[in-house]
Amino acid sequence: MNLDYVSKIKFGLKRYKTIATDKATSRVLDGSYNSIYKGRSMNFDELREYVPGDDIKDIDWKATSRSQKVLIRQYIAEKRHNIMLVMDANRRMLASTKTGEDKGEVALMAGGTLAYMVTDNGDYVSGLYYHDEKMERSPFKTGFLNLEFLLEGYAKCLTPTNKSNLNGILKHIMHSIKRRMIVVIVTDLEGIINIQDNYLGQITSVHDVLLIKVSDSDIFGKKVYNVEGSDYLPPFISTSKSIKRQQQKIIEGLEKEATAKLNRYGIPWVEVDTADRVDSKIAELLEKNKMVN
Repeated sequence: MNLDYVSKIKFGLKRYKTIATDKATSRVLDGSYNSIYKGRSMNFDELREYVPGDDIKDIDWKATSRSQKVLIRQYIAEKRHNIMLVMDANRRMLASTKTGEDKGEVALMAGGTLAYMVTDNGDYVSGLYYHDEKMERSPFKTGFLNLEFLLEGYAKCLTPTNKSNLNGILKHIMHSIKRRMIVVIVTDLEGIINIQDNYLGQITSVHDVLLIKVSDSDIFGKKVYNVEGSDYLPPFISTSKSIKRQQQKIIEGLEKEATAKLNRYGIPWVEVDTADRVDSKIAELLEKNKMVN
């Protein structure tokens, strides 16, 4: 399998090098969460299944013989993060950002870049998104092949018929996934507005939550395509100065509402307009999270 999305993200990180990659800062999430420990500890935490790269000295042979699976003794100092990417696949993501790029592509590259960084650190990554009425979930795994499958799956969900929202995903997380996670939500302005407060309150009480907001394009011009209506806006609407002023006021109100909602639940967030230099936005998001925590 060709790692097309992973290769693209890797190229962007090598090209710009915004995120330091020396040993002192190789774990991009160090210092961001209270659950992170450095160094070797003798505080035994739990058993988990062996993954390539683990030290064979940590294999628990008695537990392995009982379970018929190779099990590793995991210590607190070595406990990895569980990163859950919650990707908005609503058909709105087929529209454009402020810079004219595909929102879905920008969402994929933004969420994928953060996931690439933690995958490079050996953390577990999973993803949740809706393909029309069916929820798609990739399992918690390490490795870039897992990340490629996750991103490829999300790209396939971006269809003109997908009317999904994020509430079902957040409900599923709270009811069906027991492990502690860092939940990374990738959506747009309308997606934030549509998330129910009770779900945000529940999920932030249990998990660390970060949000990447993909910007929306200006809906005015001579030829504007309406994704929701699957047709072009009539010129008397898309070129009207009075309608533009009214629309700008509405957008400003929604922006304030979305910001207030995220601040209310202490969710660090950034807005991305372009897939170019998305790494700097991820760095900004992680810095905001350090200040919150």
